[in-house]
Amino acid sequence: MTLEAEHPLVEKTQRKPRGISHRKAIAIFVGPFAVFFALFYIVPIAYAVFQSLQTVERVGTFGKATQVFGGLTQYIQVFTNGPFWESILRVLAFGVVQVPVMLGFGLLLALLLDSPLVKGKRFFRLAFFAPYAVPGVIAAIMWGFLYSPNLSPFTAITQGIDFLGADLILWSIANVVTWVYVGYNMLIIYSALLAIPTEIYEAARLDGAGQIRIAFSIKIPLILPALTLTSIFSIIGTLQLLAEPQVFKTFTSAVSSTFTPNLTIYSTASIPNVNLAAAMSVVLALFTFALSFGVLKFTQRSAD
Repeated sequence: MTLEAEHPLVEKTQRKPRGISHRKAIAIFVGPFAVFFALFYIVPIAYAVFQSLQTVERVGTFGKATQVFGGLTQYIQVFTNGPFWESILRVLAFGVVQVPVMLGFGLLLALLLDSPLVKGKRFFRLAFFAPYAVPGVIAAIMWGFLYSPNLSPFTAITQGIDFLGADLILWSIANVVTWVYVGYNMLIIYSALLAIPTEIYEAARLDGAGQIRIAFSIKIPLILPALTLTSIFSIIGTLQLLAEPQVFKTFTSAVSSTFTPNLTIYSTASIPNVNLAAAMSVVLALFTFALSFGVLKFTQRSAD
């Protein structure tokens, strides 16, 4: 008599275990996210695209307005809308200066926190990140008062330099954005620095490398993915600039209703011309995607 016949359990244990299905568990965990993602992301995008393909028609001067399919009518108006493209050029000029300055400060602060020469890292990490905890609207109101010649406690400066004038208002807003988001970018870069193995630093010190040489030859090259990520986030945020210019409109007439693309879309929808505003939103989203994707590919090619 064989061993399997004497002990049937041996045959059972020799069989290959069946694959365990986790489909129900996956559905339970992913389901809520998928529902909210579809409701608050996919559906609004689809509705915006649908609205951008509609146009309003009236029978007579005071006739009832009805929406009909207009094809690319709204998009033709977008591409011939001068203020909209001027606002895009304005924020691009804003980003060319503000984004490198902001990321440069974020990188410098992250390197200082990662340096063994700096004491009290917990305090400085919290201090650098604290401005990001201030809502953008509150930060814009606070800086608006600081810039105002009649309200600022620094009247000796604000009465001599018109921070709210047409020549400096864009860079005054850039200062607010930089002040708020430097800490956010610093935290991302600092987290990437903490992930670098300490053995690399020890080997560099044995070779006689100082802190500056380690920063430029080891740290910065190894955190390029984090710098790329913060660059993409900053580009997207630049093209979506809205809260700060909207607040500064109450302090100065230099900020018009078409100062940024999002302000242009907001004012267009308030006319109301929802269909044209939807087409502007779609074009802005596609432009933002193309620019971000181009920067990502450029940085990847440079890294290779």
